[in-house]
Amino acid sequence: MARIWAGTDIGKTHHHCVVLNAQGERLLSRRVLNDELELLALLADVLALDEDVVWAVDVADGMAALWISVLLNHGQHLVYIPGLAVNRASAGYRGMGKTDAKDATVIADQARMRRDLTVLRPDDEHAIELRVLTNRRTDLNADRTRRINRLRGQLTSIFPALERALDLGNVGPLILLTSYQTPAALRRVGRSRLETWLRNRKVRSPEALAEAALEAAGRQHTAVPGEKITAQVIHTLAKEVMSLNEQITEIDKLIAARFRDHELAEVIASMPGIGPLLGAEFLAATAGDMSRYGTADRLASLAGVAPVPRDSGNLHRPRRYHRGLQRVFYTSALISIRNCDDSRRFYERKRSEGKRHTQAVLALARRRVNVLWALIRDGKCYRIDLSGTATA
Repeated sequence: MARIWAGTDIGKTHHHCVVLNAQGERLLSRRVLNDELELLALLADVLALDEDVVWAVDVADGMAALWISVLLNHGQHLVYIPGLAVNRASAGYRGMGKTDAKDATVIADQARMRRDLTVLRPDDEHAIELRVLTNRRTDLNADRTRRINRLRGQLTSIFPALERALDLGNVGPLILLTSYQTPAALRRVGRSRLETWLRNRKVRSPEALAEAALEAAGRQHTAVPGEKITAQVIHTLAKEVMSLNEQITEIDKLIAARFRDHELAEVIASMPGIGPLLGAEFLAATAGDMSRYGTADRLASLAGVAPVPRDSGNLHRPRRYHRGLQRVFYTSALISIRNCDDSRRFYERKRSEGKRHTQAVLALARRRVNVLWALIRDGKCYRIDLSGTATA
């Protein structure tokens, strides 16, 4: 049992640390620069008060990474309390204002009273690399989505028929928009020259794309005010989306290579519906260490696929869960319905019981948590025997 508790309110440039004893009395309160030398000095001062200490933080990555690494490298016991939990708990403490010192006090006091907080442990280099790469891919994908939405908006403002005709998720329409953005420009080039132009740039099905573009051009003969400058913006946005597509392709290769190097890659990838990307996201979130969660039930709860009871007796999805893990299990369950007979039969059985599509997929995702947990625990791959039954 710890004798003191040190809560740190994490900030970008400075952190604030408050230390409490078993009676909740404040022993230390200090604002410290997010710098290794100052953090080491804070660690030494807290350990001088008592070496039996539990540390707590409200951020588990990013701007807290250096402080967490310092604590873990010195063998300290560190727990994580989500910022939302800190904000809700703050209402029960004295004072109406929100200050770093108050938040640090709340963090320390919650760590003193609660026994259900997540213990932070060092991650291996593989998991950290996969986390960095998958987070970068998420950022790139979000940037691509924003630019495609802007591209659609700009194209709709001057040429709505073409916007309706193009699937901007494919590279062919993007290549088209790098040179032709207006009805007049498409009519001038003509179908034959447009097909040749697209074919020379290795666009798939150039005939169909040229036909769709020329049909849209034939439906509009009005030049919209601002068309010329808008066409330039469309050209730039199309180039940016193509560049982001290339970056995502490259990072997918990196992710796949790093995932295959992991000792659990074969086991995880043996699960139907889990490829290198989803497998990498799973390892980035869990490091493949199931002992952190104790049971498959806790992992399912963290992933947001285990329903929790209401007072009325009904079940609902949890409000707090790891969105990345939920994506892994939900998306892989959807994929497995298409390519795994066992998953499809389970899904159809749930549908026949009256569950909606989403409920049936979540039920399958929950079942798959147990299966993946057992595979990792036993170090065995998922297999289908000759009778069609899934085995580990």
